[in-house]
Amino acid sequence: MIDARDVTRRVEEAHRSHWATVLAATVRLTRDLDLAEDCAQDAFVQALRSWPDGVPDNTVGWLTTVARRQALDRLRREQTLRRKLPLLLVEAVETSHTGGVDEEEPVPADPLRLVFTCCHPALARDSQLALTLRLMCGLTTAEIAKVLLVKEATVAARVTRAKQKIAAAGVPFRIPADDQLSERLDTVLTVVHLAYTAGHTASGDDLIRPDLTRRAVGLARLLVEQLPDEPEALGLLALLLFAEARGPSRLGPSGELVLLADQDRSRWDRPRIHEGLALTTRALDGGGRFALQAAIAGLHMSAPSWETTDWPHVVRMYDALLLRWPSPVVALNRLAATSLEPGAELEEVLGRLDVLGQDPVLQRYPYLEATRADVLSRLGRQREARAAYDAAIELSDNETERRFLRARRSS
Repeated sequence: MIDARDVTRRVEEAHRSHWATVLAATVRLTRDLDLAEDCAQDAFVQALRSWPDGVPDNTVGWLTTVARRQALDRLRREQTLRRKLPLLLVEAVETSHTGGVDEEEPVPADPLRLVFTCCHPALARDSQLALTLRLMCGLTTAEIAKVLLVKEATVAARVTRAKQKIAAAGVPFRIPADDQLSERLDTVLTVVHLAYTAGHTASGDDLIRPDLTRRAVGLARLLVEQLPDEPEALGLLALLLFAEARGPSRLGPSGELVLLADQDRSRWDRPRIHEGLALTTRALDGGGRFALQAAIAGLHMSAPSWETTDWPHVVRMYDALLLRWPSPVVALNRLAATSLEPGAELEEVLGRLDVLGQDPVLQRYPYLEATRADVLSRLGRQREARAAYDAAIELSDNETERRFLRARRSS
């Protein structure tokens, strides 16, 4: 017998690492998102009961098999198996000695198929994003609301409506043909990027959720494998690789947040940087928003130090990005870069930040107030800077980030 606490830990780890894979493989069988989600959840509950007798070597295969067997049982009970049978892509699973089930390997492309299903053009774009983040990434309603900068009730309503629409429209579970890709690809890329963002600065005590960042990078690689000449897929993968390359230097020895300006660049992952730069070079021929974001990140990765960063070039790249993607978050990042140019007029930057702060999207975004606080501090307006730091602390839901902001406020 295995200790119950160790089993719980192993199941939690499996949930973080394999939820999307198990769910996607089950959707391939059921073609029903609600049923697949219920059965995937049941598989993890079953693991809590069965794994004390021995954790299987192939945990993802075990979980996938249990979830799919649950789905088959449900379909039989609901007397719909005959109708569903022509859609089944694999034979029904058989029981065996390992916890009562064989360990079936999921199909590697299943998670990408699920993303494309959730991003069907029959759904509104906002619903596509919310549903995919919920099903593929296992994010809570609160976490999705954070990355989309909307209210939790709004997210819940979007997810419910999207599931109903997919069921009613009979949306197929597949990667679409080439002539249908363009109407879904931008949303798919956006979802993968948002998933990475959710893991890069997570909610709670830990700054990073490696399960989410790994999942996003894996999906980005799958996209490049499926679409090797698509500039935006190349740009997205490059962007994520640059962020991953900086990962080891984002936290200090005591777990404190370290800004890009203060990171030890000798700790950056050079093979990932070189791969990212090569991908960016190929992606820039298309000049899309992910290619341009990768180019901006590449300028940072190529600079020997913070002080030698080519800020005018960074600002020009943000100008190009704003033309392609007029987002308030991009406008904020451009102003932050503008404030770092040699001879920058900080009072002018502050005025433009105040105008930008009237955008409803940014009123829930802690990095606007953090940027204002930094500019105010550099202007010597410490009292106003402390108030801006307080506002950023209130908006942040990551404890590592809050500790960093509190330290800046006190300095």
